[in-house]
Amino acid sequence: MSFIPKDLTQEKLNTIQLQGLQWTTAHAYNNSPFYRKKFQDAGLKPENIRSLSDLEHLPFTDKEDLQSGYPFPLRSVPFEQIVRIHASSGTTGKRKVLCYTQKDIDTWANLFARCYEIAGLSREDRVQIAVGYGLWTAGAGFQNGCERFGAMSVPLGPANADMHCDMMADMETTVFCATASMALLMAEEIQKRGLLSKIKVKKIIMGAERHSEAMRKRIRELMNVEHIFDIYGLTELYGPGTGLDCEFHNGIHFWADHFIFEIIDPITLKPVPPGTSGELVVTTLCKEASPLIRYRTHDVTRIIDAPCACGVPFPRHDRIVGRTDDMFIYRAVNIYPSQIDHVLSRIEGVGSEFQIHLKQREDGRDMMIIRVERGIKAGPADDAYLAEKVATEIRRKILVRSQVEIVSYGDLPRTERKSRRVFDDRK
Repeated sequence: MSFIPKDLTQEKLNTIQLQGLQWTTAHAYNNSPFYRKKFQDAGLKPENIRSLSDLEHLPFTDKEDLQSGYPFPLRSVPFEQIVRIHASSGTTGKRKVLCYTQKDIDTWANLFARCYEIAGLSREDRVQIAVGYGLWTAGAGFQNGCERFGAMSVPLGPANADMHCDMMADMETTVFCATASMALLMAEEIQKRGLLSKIKVKKIIMGAERHSEAMRKRIRELMNVEHIFDIYGLTELYGPGTGLDCEFHNGIHFWADHFIFEIIDPITLKPVPPGTSGELVVTTLCKEASPLIRYRTHDVTRIIDAPCACGVPFPRHDRIVGRTDDMFIYRAVNIYPSQIDHVLSRIEGVGSEFQIHLKQREDGRDMMIIRVERGIKAGPADDAYLAEKVATEIRRKILVRSQVEIVSYGDLPRTERKSRRVFDDRK
């Protein structure tokens, strides 16, 4: 059974998107006081949406809307139709809670099954799931999608390394699903314990945090896997599973029959030209309990406007390179952690792990200290050269000066969840 339609044309997709947009706007307007007020404030009614170009007239929603409407923001169905909630952490102390109907759960499972299909899995695969369960969408999404696809799920969650190593060997796991940080931790544990000959993992699916090409390369080398896939998704958009890169690893195919993706300038809030990077804005097309209309994800990417060699008929967006809200300002320069990651990944002898420490000197000037692990094959004798090389490349590429400290491989913390990169101790 295939979960990916093979006969999807641009004309069919346009029809699906317009019908979905019209349904979503009417559903939200008629059933959500929040959305009805949004529309009224903008002077709009659902019947004003006659073409896809009318999308631009609709008001944005943002994470503050989810937090101000706590505990059931955007709710557009009666409580008796809600079968589950999931949540993600919020910056103001309130979690972003999203509701799901049974149809929402089924839709999410089908979309996630597409991800497993595009990664080339079969029903004979054994999928070890190392992401968080509970309120978080990750574990439920990976497991429900795996069961809908028909492969064997091994649902450990972020358990300890001993358990993961044991189960990986005993269950003959072929696919490992984790954050990039957890995948690196496990790859190093497998190498340290001499288990490579006992495991059968050939594919890794990573999500929940951005990661560099250097990290992917290191994991691939340590675990000898064929492919590492990048999965996208947010709790607000069901959860993980809104798209995956195929075996060509040249952009993430997203399910445009369930979502409309826009790229906007985060300052002007206007659409950017095709192929230009900007902030990703998403509108859902069939989400019942908590529909999203022009939701600002704050993730930075671009649409890849070209067919993929794999033949999958869905469009692609580039890997997420940063967030508009994780940018920091250093000496009047706007910097994303991913920019520093990008520089480091191109320097031979540097490892994949780093931290950015922002401090204030006694004279009031800001200073940036970048702590970088040396590569596993590099020695302390290389530290002075590596530090100077990193500082020079950051000054050349990002136009700021920094102090660089080289630390031993493995000195920076590994985690089962997302790695913290920026430590801002300025007043």
